[in-house]
Amino acid sequence: MATDGARAEPDRAVRPATPADREHIAGVLSRAFADDPAMTFIFPDPADRARRLPRLFRLLIDADIAVGRVLLTGGREAATLWRPPGHAHTGTLAMLRVLIPLLGAFGTALGRGMAVGNAIDAHFPKGAFWYLHIAGCDPAHQGRGLGGAAIRAGFDARVPTYLETPVEGYVPLYQRLGFTLTGDWRVPGGGPRFWSMWRDADASTGAPQPR
Repeated sequence: MATDGARAEPDRAVRPATPADREHIAGVLSRAFADDPAMTFIFPDPADRARRLPRLFRLLIDADIAVGRVLLTGGREAATLWRPPGHAHTGTLAMLRVLIPLLGAFGTALGRGMAVGNAIDAHFPKGAFWYLHIAGCDPAHQGRGLGGAAIRAGFDARVPTYLETPVEGYVPLYQRLGFTLTGDWRVPGGGPRFWSMWRDADASTGAPQPR
């Protein structure tokens, strides 16, 4: 227990999320990504972005729980969404199944959202890898190692991990977690710049082969 105003030590234990965590995680990620360059490109108006991000993250959480895994720190401060090997891409059929909620999430920003999604898909490496789709920590709890804990808990000793980030300042953080920078690229049409990163599995060697 913290005393004399000391800050309590955060719980870095990580567990799989359940459907009961869905709304909480959507709120955490919405706050974490409020100023993310990709989200500000898709939703330029701050008020509109604040309304739409929870809807978007609910869809992403549902999709990733269905095919992969969603991990959450013990105090529910940080979450990571993972897609397993072979499931990094969102197929056309999967998109059609959630077309109406997708339109509700994006509204008139659907074109910009598709531009970002298509650019991400185009830069996936070849081969088998876990895709760290989303990683976020509530801004009120950042800087305490919680985001890193939620990421490390998802690593597979046998399969590499891939991610991309539109925040250059996060590159050193991911490097400390064992990732290597493999390239950078920009979303067409004035979109944000992304940095692609790869982490070898313990038994893996060599760099990925980009498309």
